[in-house]
This record gives sequence, C-alpha cells and structure tokens, in this order.
Amino acid sequence: AAMEPERECRVLSIQSHVVRGYVGNKAATFPLQVLGFEVDTVNSVQFSNHTGYSHWKGQVLNSDELHELYEGLKLNKVNRYDYVLTGYTRDTSFLAMVVDIVQELKQQNSNLVYVCDPVMGDKWNGEGSMYVPKDLLPVYRDKVVPVADIITPNQFEAELLTGRKIHTEEEALEVMDMLHAMGPETVVITSSDLQAPLGNDYLIALGSHRKTKADGTKMTQRIRVESPKVDAVFVGTGDLFAAMLLAWTHKHPNNLKVACEKTVSAMQHVLQRTIKSAKAQAGEGNKPNSAQLELRMVQSKKDIENPEIIVKATVL
Repeated sequence: AAMEPERECRVLSIQSHVVRGYVGNKAATFPLQVLGFEVDTVNSVQFSNHTGYSHWKGQVLNSDELHELYEGLKLNKVNRYDYVLTGYTRDTSFLAMVVDIVQELKQQNSNLVYVCDPVMGDKWNGEGSMYVPKDLLPVYRDKVVPVADIITPNQFEAELLTGRKIHTEEEALEVMDMLHAMGPETVVITSSDLQAPLGNDYLIALGSHRKTKADGTKMTQRIRVESPKVDAVFVGTGDLFAAMLLAWTHKHPNNLKVACEKTVSAMQHVLQRTIKSAKAQAGEGNKPNSAQLELRMVQSKKDIENPEIIVKATVL
C-alpha cells in the first residue's frame, strides 16, 4: 500500500522579520519548511536588517495589529495550529496579546505545543544584563511560561525567571525543576557559563523533559550537551536553535537526547560554515563584520535536513 501521508503539521511563528539576513522568522522559517512543516509567519517587526549593524530602518507591529491579523485567520476558520513559536519581543502588550492568542489556539487544539524562547538578556564576562525593558520579566514569568510547553532560556534568563542563581550543574537542574513546576514539560538551558567536563573550549547546554505517565507518576529525563565554542558573535542562533528543537522534538517526542543532539549538531554545522565563509570574505587578519557573519542558512540546507551527529549528549 502507498505510504499514508503524514498529516500536515502547522506552525504559527510570531517573530521579527529582516529584509536582509537571518534572525527571527528569517532564521526559523527555512529550517522548519525544510523539515516538512507548514509555517505561517506573523512578522512582529519588519526591519532592513538586524540591529547589530550600524544602521537599521523599519516598522514595528503593535498588539492591535497582531490581533487584527489573528482575527482574519479566525474569520476564515484557519486558526488551527499544532505549534506556536515565539522569540524576541520588546513590548509587554504585544507579549500579553501573544498569550491570549496561544490560549485561544489551545482551546481549538488541546494538543497544541507552544515553544517559547524567553529572550530577555545574556551574560557578558560573567555579568548579566537585560536587553529588553525590565517590565517584560513579570509577563514572561507569570503569563507566558505557564502556558508554554517547551522553553529555551539561556542561563541568565533561567535565573531571571526563577529568581535563583546557578553556580553548579546541580543548581541548574534545580532551576529546571522550578521551571517545570511553572508549566513547561521541556526545558532547555541553551547556554551557560558552567565548567564543561571536556574543558574550556566547550559550552554546556542542559535539557530536561518531564512527562506524566498514564498512572500519574512523573518521569524526568535530563541531559547535558557540550558543544565546541565558536569564536564569533552570531545573531539569530537562538531563533534557529528553537526552531530546530521544535522540529526534532516533534520527530522524537520522548527522546530529548536525540532531539538535542540533532539540534546542536546542525547548529555546529551552520556555525562552522558561517565562520569559515565570513573569515574568507573578511580576508586574512580582518575581523568579519555583521554582514559577513550572517548565518549561511541556504548553504546549510542538507545539514539542517539530515544533520550528521557531531555533538553527543550525556544522560544525567
């Protein structure tokens, strides 16, 4: 018999859009499409390029406009989604509107999975700082994370959400348990300044998947991933990571280890290709600029579709 076609899997991705380059929806859409998902994008901003360049121009979508777009989908009865994906947001009312939409979509489809990258800030040289307005933190903590199913904070964001500092892997696991208790069944701390067993040239990510079995008992799978550090500042990597994690957790729903290995391995392939190409463009001894460091997304199509596993995860 002919193979049963897999039911289409549809993602609503509410993220920023750039004309040139790869961040937000530009970083998430292509990988998801390559991996077989239908992607409906709402562009929360439309900028000429990401804000790491010396100049940028463009428009910002407000919460009323977001609501209007959603209303249009609803009127046509096409507001049924399997996944919602969100990333960088600067505005509290926009974020609150996203939560309303997610809650309504979950009424439409109780199996909907909301993947949220709670982008708030990062650490530089050990010091954390927020690069979104401070009033977003309570919205993420009290409204967004409770409706999210998969979250991908970095260490600093995980600390902000729980109000606890992480100094050791053990404390990181406790923080992930606190995050589970807030709602999400999958938590991935995408980067941390914890000491990697493999040494200083490696970056640690930690993942935790908690599921409730039929008899009501909870099972938690925890993993550690050590990936080689790449010496450059890339933009859009978090957006790419969240999109690929969405795809690989969909394909391996009860195996966070494999999902993370594929995500992080694909990530490595893309970053290695990007840095190599950027250095060649910049020329010997010159530091690549923002335009040269744009992710080599299209060139990495095969690696995204079928990543050779070059980074292994450890089950904790």
